Amino acid sequence: MAFEQATIKVEKDQEFAGLQAAIEQAFQTANVERFLKRMDRKSVRIRDFDGVLAKKVLESVVSVKVDAAKLYQALTLSDQAQMREFYLSKLETVEQSLRHRFKKLYQYY
Repeated sequence: MAFEQATIKVEKDQEFAGLQAAIEQAFQTANVERFLKRMDRKSVRIRDFDGVLAKKVLESVVSVKVDAAKLYQALTLSDQAQMREFYLSKLETVEQSLRHRFKKLYQYY
């Protein structure tokens, strides 16, 4: 029997979709290296989603005007948890060669 993640309904669809689109754009092949460089310059660990929001790393990489922290705060607690999970799943899709180049960001403390 394979693991199947339970689905939880998103309550704030518009805010969730806006933030999700910004994260997806940041992790696109054309943008991911620039995103990682910004993370490195701002001394934010890759798994520190709150740090990404606080230091406005997403806003500096995506072309869409978005206030990621404001969107995140507008989400319910369960929506925030799903968004963190989505972000963490996206960072694991980064190419191995880039992950190696930015290994300091990917290190555990």
